[in-house]
Amino acid sequence: MPGTDAANGANGTNGTNGVTDAIGATSKSLAPEGSLTSFRPLYQSAIKDKKFTWLDKEPEDVVEAAENEQTAQHALITRLAKAEDSRKKYEIHSLIVQSPWLKEALEDILSGYPGVCCSLKRLVFEAPFQPFVHRWPQLLQYKARTDIPATTAEHLDLLYNVLKEELKDVIKTFDDYVQHGIVTYEHLWTIFQPGAVLFSTSHQGAPSALRFKSGRYVKLQCGPAYQLVCEQIDWNGNVFGRSTEQLFIYEFLGTTPILGLKAFPLSFHLDKPKIEEFLIKRGQKFEELAGCHYKDYFGLAIDWDKEGKEVLTHVSGRIIVDSETFRRFAPRYVGYIEPLATKDGLPEPENATQTFDVEDQSKEKYIFGKQAEEKRIRLTPELQLICAARVRGYSLKKKQWLMFYIDLIKDIKFNDNAFESLVLPEDQKELILSFAESQAMGKSAFDDVISGKGRGHITLLSGPPGVGKTLTAESVAEHMHSPLYMMSAGDLGINPDQVESRLTNILEMIAKWNAVLLLDECDVFLEARSTHDLERNKLVSIFLRVLEYYEGILFLTTNRIDNIDPAFQSRIHVSLSYPDLSDESRRVIWQTFLAKLENRGEWSDKDVRELAEVKLNGRQIKNVLKSAALLSARKKEPLGRKYVDMVLAIERRRPGVSEAF
Repeated sequence: MPGTDAANGANGTNGTNGVTDAIGATSKSLAPEGSLTSFRPLYQSAIKDKKFTWLDKEPEDVVEAAENEQTAQHALITRLAKAEDSRKKYEIHSLIVQSPWLKEALEDILSGYPGVCCSLKRLVFEAPFQPFVHRWPQLLQYKARTDIPATTAEHLDLLYNVLKEELKDVIKTFDDYVQHGIVTYEHLWTIFQPGAVLFSTSHQGAPSALRFKSGRYVKLQCGPAYQLVCEQIDWNGNVFGRSTEQLFIYEFLGTTPILGLKAFPLSFHLDKPKIEEFLIKRGQKFEELAGCHYKDYFGLAIDWDKEGKEVLTHVSGRIIVDSETFRRFAPRYVGYIEPLATKDGLPEPENATQTFDVEDQSKEKYIFGKQAEEKRIRLTPELQLICAARVRGYSLKKKQWLMFYIDLIKDIKFNDNAFESLVLPEDQKELILSFAESQAMGKSAFDDVISGKGRGHITLLSGPPGVGKTLTAESVAEHMHSPLYMMSAGDLGINPDQVESRLTNILEMIAKWNAVLLLDECDVFLEARSTHDLERNKLVSIFLRVLEYYEGILFLTTNRIDNIDPAFQSRIHVSLSYPDLSDESRRVIWQTFLAKLENRGEWSDKDVRELAEVKLNGRQIKNVLKSAALLSARKKEPLGRKYVDMVLAIERRRPGVSEAF
């Protein structure tokens, strides 16, 4: 060998062993370590008990390499191994394609097949030859063409004859499975072709489609399974991209219906056009929900237990769909998604047509509730088909980050008469509404000496329970079609560091959502500071500092207006005191609630006036009517005055109730 000769010549050994030569030589006859421009081969000894050593002489029992200049002349090389099947002596272990004409044909036949690059100089396929099994129809179709060169046709016939003999049992079995709609665990791989669209009713808890990438048999703690590695289109708050999803089909005995598998190729679906139409339409809705959206929801959603496993929870009420904020504040990790290919920023290939998934996403602007009109990303129907079935968001009622099913997300039906039905003096209503509308539209021209300070609007509502304090904030949010975030002292805790962190995060979320914030029963934060309670003083100080830079709309409600810290007085823009309800106010409330009841009987003005004289607050009036409605429903009669009187009579017997009640 040239390398050996160079090494021997340098040492003056004339081909003798360099190590032996070095033993008897003085250190002066050896070159410095690592200085020779040469290499020295060592050979592996025979392996015994998984142990071996390295020798300086080539073992005598090693045969010459099988692949050489002679074998390089052939279009194909088949490497044979002893067959485990008793029906044949040998089976093909692997196949080496050397023909350039055949490689060119396979470029077309196996186009898009993952993990295969037909332009390689050494193109090797190993048993069970999945690419050829999956693309057998394409091979036959290409072979039947009459416009291909003669050499290509000859080499293709050669490949066909070799594979036909080797794969005849598998292909026959596959055709038999397809005809009868069944499959065995051993041959699951035959029906899952990379690049195919799969349909699953168990993935993510809703009917969904995924694009199959690869599959393999694995061993899990639950037993053997066939692993499906797929992709779906997801939105992480910044870009659309491909997320990797894994499904497992556990080992089963005998045969099973293909349509009964956890996932199966969409081409097997009995109503493929209808399900495709449904999934594409849902994909369009998925695309529309990118960004921040204020929606209504009723049904099951996804939460997580302490171990991080998905669990179902029931949600009803308003939600915020917002993947970007979910990624920042939710306790759940959002996995990486591979951004879709875009036109901008990618080089155009020479003499080729390049396809792209979407336009440049970096230029897309998402604002609350809708996308910017100047430019919209449009996913192709092929991508909309495999969009995820769920979106990330926040439940305003549960105050939790959850995953919501797209099919259950609805538009909100706002009550545009909510603010008009509020029982307040007209001048107070106009003042509250003018402040709220100007703040929401960003038209407020007032600012502090320090930029960004004091831009928010804070309204303090004080008075006894049930007189409409909370309803005022709810009505303002409903009138403005804005989210209402209701927060109490319990949501923030009592630890000062914890309170500051939670309050800062909540205010940041609310600012992005352009929401109305209601801090209900906020006495613990508003109460005047004292010299003996330092911990509570910290809470008040933190609250004052954070509110100084809040830029949204905030409603504070309290029952103890006389004990507010003086520092709050200068930060409150409007302070409204709610007195006990008058008879006229209660009459309006009775009429408002009665108007909402569908199954109500005849009610005279006298009935309403008499009920208005009973000293009830608004919340009590609602509860009385609710109880009376249940009584009338049980009797299967319209809600009349007698059922209200029955409830009032029961309430009067409650201990501690005043005679006026």
